[in-house]
Amino acid sequence: MPFHKVTPEKLSTAVTRQIEKLILRGILCPGERLPAERELADRFGVSRPSLREAVAELQKKGLLTSKAGAGIFVADVLGSAFSPALVQLFAEHDEAVFDYISFRRDLEGLAADRAARLGSDTDLKVIQAVFDKMEAAHAKPNPRNEAQLDADFHMAIIEASHNVVMLHMIRSMFQLLREGVFYNRQVMFKQRMTRDMLLDQHRAINTSLQARDPQNARAAVIQHLDYVEQCLSDQHKADRNEAIARQRFEHENAR
Repeated sequence: MPFHKVTPEKLSTAVTRQIEKLILRGILCPGERLPAERELADRFGVSRPSLREAVAELQKKGLLTSKAGAGIFVADVLGSAFSPALVQLFAEHDEAVFDYISFRRDLEGLAADRAARLGSDTDLKVIQAVFDKMEAAHAKPNPRNEAQLDADFHMAIIEASHNVVMLHMIRSMFQLLREGVFYNRQVMFKQRMTRDMLLDQHRAINTSLQARDPQNARAAVIQHLDYVEQCLSDQHKADRNEAIARQRFEHENAR
């Protein structure tokens, strides 16, 4: 008969599984510091030895890491998505930029569709809250905060799609974007007209999501990333033309 005796789960195993799920679902993020041992043990309702056993197991699995005098942190599980050599290759070749945007367009369009259909009411409230912050940041002359919120807005949509594989894949790609591997996102927000266009596009995405309209949500994401691609293409052409113009200028002055 296909039955086995039921054995009670160790407390440390239950703690391990709970932390694993929080990391898997993207609730605990790479680099995030866990509460102090006493507080964490109280939250789980377990003894400190049980907690230590769970933490040791998660460290062995490479999901948590300790820093002397600083505490326990979620490991940089995204860092292994691409080798340093491949990251450097991405940074040095323009075609990677446009392949990256194409990749985002496909996956984020799908994520927006899923978020509109599968996201909970709370998921949509999170997206709305991030967009509200974007609107507030838009009024300020420095685009840094708005550029950061742009990434947060897109990640909120990915999270609302409730696909953990997509979540970690996109989060890994966005980390490279934040580091300027593909392009400098803040350049996109320097021009007031461009900033206005980007905000309108994010508003259209948000409106479709709040209306739970998957078709229009996907279309709005595609339209937004088409615009980003065109802006980057124009910028690359402008940079190339400027480099040629400087060569002509230097040659003229040398005569």
